[in-house]
Amino acid sequence: MQMAFELKMLAAAVVIGLVHLLWASAAAQPQRGLKWNVGSRETPVVLTGMAGRLERASANFRETFAFFVAAVLVAYLGGRLGALTAFGTALYVGARAVYIFLYAFGVPVVRSLVWVASMAGLGLVLLALVI
Repeated sequence: MQMAFELKMLAAAVVIGLVHLLWASAAAQPQRGLKWNVGSRETPVVLTGMAGRLERASANFRETFAFFVAAVLVAYLGGRLGALTAFGTALYVGARAVYIFLYAFGVPVVRSLVWVASMAGLGLVLLALVI
């Protein structure tokens, strides 16, 4: 049995989420230090530079990921897969993969346009649920 393309894109989005988590954690380590990592973490550490940008990019990904998961699963379980969901999931995943690098390296404007593209991808999946 072949896995639906949209589910493959969902799996790819999970990998992107893990990249966000690991890259942000690794970048934050020098600023937070071992004592903070193994401690209670009650004292906040304001991250700067790339570490701060990666932390914000990771938070941004988590804000949209749950909606993407829900939309893909509803489309799959509801038998609504098609061209819109295929293109929408590919657009979301592709844009989110690019977004992390744009945010990490502080690229303005284009980063926001890529975020809009990812939301358009999510919107296409949702559109497939209602038409």
